[in-house]
Amino acid sequence: MSVGLLAMVGVSPERVAALTAAGYAVREGKKFANRIDAVREAGDSVRAVLTNGRGGLTGEEMGLLPKLEVVCAVGAGYEAVDLDTARRRGIAVANCPDANAPAVADSAMMLLMAATRHLREADRHVHAGAWQDQWRVDTPTLSGKRLGILGMGKIGGRVAQRAARGFDMEVGYHNRNAVAGSPYRHFASVLELATWADFLVCTAPGGAGTRHLVNAAVIEALGPKGYLVNVGRGTVVDTQALIDALRAGRIGGAGLDVLEGEPALPPKLPELLQFTNVIVTPHVSARAPESRAAATALILENLNAFFAGKPLVSPILQKG
Repeated sequence: MSVGLLAMVGVSPERVAALTAAGYAVREGKKFANRIDAVREAGDSVRAVLTNGRGGLTGEEMGLLPKLEVVCAVGAGYEAVDLDTARRRGIAVANCPDANAPAVADSAMMLLMAATRHLREADRHVHAGAWQDQWRVDTPTLSGKRLGILGMGKIGGRVAQRAARGFDMEVGYHNRNAVAGSPYRHFASVLELATWADFLVCTAPGGAGTRHLVNAAVIEALGPKGYLVNVGRGTVVDTQALIDALRAGRIGGAGLDVLEGEPALPPKLPELLQFTNVIVTPHVSARAPESRAAATALILENLNAFFAGKPLVSPILQKG
């Protein structure tokens, strides 16, 4: 008998096919007008849910799924999954922490290079019919500079490798605790890290504990020659503080793949797009065919292990 699975996120035809072939009856929640209708319709037919960090799964939604046994986040984030309710109900929770890390780390370096070398402004310059003699913007190099990383997890570690090995950068980072065995310098606070760094890359997860870690003081410490990149969660950066600093010339520029206000169109986006030293991508740093294939494989590993009575491969909560 197939296992009922509700996908609260979009699923590609390839992922649906892989899940179906493995014995899962996939219900696509995105086909409903709103989430709660999808959950109500699924009811007691569902034993597994696929979601992501931003959408998560609330306690109320879990309450409408009486036979729910396991929740799997399709990426690294799981901040909007109600872990207290899951723990109380004995529902297992897994994520896919490393599936998209290479793509996100690549994008972080791309955004850093695009911001520091003012790629957006240079492209507009050419489209306006101008060329080399009319270009008057100083664009710093990355090589040999200091890179601060906020969040030395799977993604942060890959950014550090690319920066240190590919660009001869000195790398420092801030986590709540130092990473055992890390070759990089640990800073006790984000403020200390930003004061030391030339550039700051945010790969930290979302949630109340990381909200506005990058605030006005941190941006001020980064300074007028500093650049900020965010590929973690939009809520990690105080967007208004960033806009104020950009307007006053207190920061060199920014490269952003995530913004406060998602998943809807971020309300501060129009203001950010007024600045020629800001480049924004629409939360797509993780999207690559290789990432999707790796995530699908890990989702199946977790689900298959769980329903075979084995431990989850990448657990957040094992079955209680």
